[in-house]
Amino acid sequence: MTVSIYGIKNCDTMKKARAWLDSHGVSHVFHDYKIEPPEPARLQGWIDDLGWEAVLSRAGTTFRKLPDEAKSGLDAERAKALMLEQPSMIKRPMLEADGALLAGFSPAQYERLFL
Repeated sequence: MTVSIYGIKNCDTMKKARAWLDSHGVSHVFHDYKIEPPEPARLQGWIDDLGWEAVLSRAGTTFRKLPDEAKSGLDAERAKALMLEQPSMIKRPMLEADGALLAGFSPAQYERLFL
């Protein structure tokens, strides 16, 4: 199984997800948003599969620091533009595994997918 996980190296949630994968022997490739932002086509695929609301991280400081006018009235195109401009606004982790796509980390979701 090919597993790719996308996020930011120092993110606590990323650390938990990667530790879970390691402890369960799931080999994976890590892609750091800060070094290698996702290509527009990959981001669009995530949005198509999960919806932009699930892919955009509204909880992070990058999004919260935006001016109110930038946050109000978001739609898929504006959200995608924000995420491409500042990949830190993409939910962490994004995990791809043989056609499956998960946004965020939940041990229960990972167990269903891998065990």
